[in-house]
Amino acid sequence: MGSYTKRDAERLLKVKNHILRYWEKEISLIQPAKDNQGRLHYSDRDLQIMLRLKYLIQERHFTMEGARDQLYRELTERDPGREDIRAHAAALRSELLELLALVVKNERP
Repeated sequence: MGSYTKRDAERLLKVKNHILRYWEKEISLIQPAKDNQGRLHYSDRDLQIMLRLKYLIQERHFTMEGARDQLYRELTERDPGREDIRAHAAALRSELLELLALVVKNERP
């Protein structure tokens, strides 16, 4: 399970810091933790939520309110036939995030 700094999140998501702050404020599902020095760290789940949010807003042209509602629906609706698929997809996304983080870290000058 990964832990990503705000800078890591900016690079992985390709969004600016003020966008991350806005998303944190608007989407209560995003819950970064603070370390001993007060720096924020995002979990894999936080990044997955933000990736989905970015997709909904930029690709599907949802408003923030519409994207928020869609995220809540996706995370709360239960369909027993799709539970296994969702769990498998979440595991794959986590692995891909870890790989992407490695690639981004190796790109640093």
